Amino acid sequence: MQNQDADFVVVGEVLKPHGVRGELRVACHAQSPFLFDEVPCVFLRPGPRTPRPDPLAGLGPGPVRPAQVARARKPAPVRPRQMEVAAWREHKDLVLLTLTGVADRDAADALRGHEILVRKADLPEAEQGELFLHEIEGLTVLLQDGSRLGTVADVMLPGGQEVWTIVTADGREVLFPVAEEFLVDVDPEARTVTIAPPPGLLELYLAGEA
Repeated sequence: MQNQDADFVVVGEVLKPHGVRGELRVACHAQSPFLFDEVPCVFLRPGPRTPRPDPLAGLGPGPVRPAQVARARKPAPVRPRQMEVAAWREHKDLVLLTLTGVADRDAADALRGHEILVRKADLPEAEQGELFLHEIEGLTVLLQDGSRLGTVADVMLPGGQEVWTIVTADGREVLFPVAEEFLVDVDPEARTVTIAPPPGLLELYLAGEA
């Protein structure tokens, strides 16, 4: 079976409704919300924070066998649902997104916690020396002297701030706050990025024995 995740990239998460007309408060993971103008459509699917029903509901009275619980707790994969973007606007550090067919607060509330995806094939061309968020994981991280710090294992966006989890060869983690002044060079072809960490950052995470 084809891996659907390989065809999509997550660009946002629905937090909750905004107002009564179906607008969605969205934490945008894209570099710019103008991405919503550049793709022909978006896709929605339940995310890790999507409210889910009680896994034991509907099993009926009487003893519950372990196999029943296992089946109930393992939902079937959900195909991403295609939606059209009717409008979007920025609001503080969020995006207020209106999707065609989501016309009231109840419909918007039903999408709470859903991930917003786009097809990788629909993404615009990246500028020279730039990478999309989904391309950052796995990059080799170098320091300015050419030494290898580690590999990007995860990309997080707490409060809209991009943070990389860099894992060193001995298994230690460095949380690197991404900012233009800390990025020296990005080489997409070599899959490397050279950084100049803020003073004290490496000492904070790497001091002492592994």
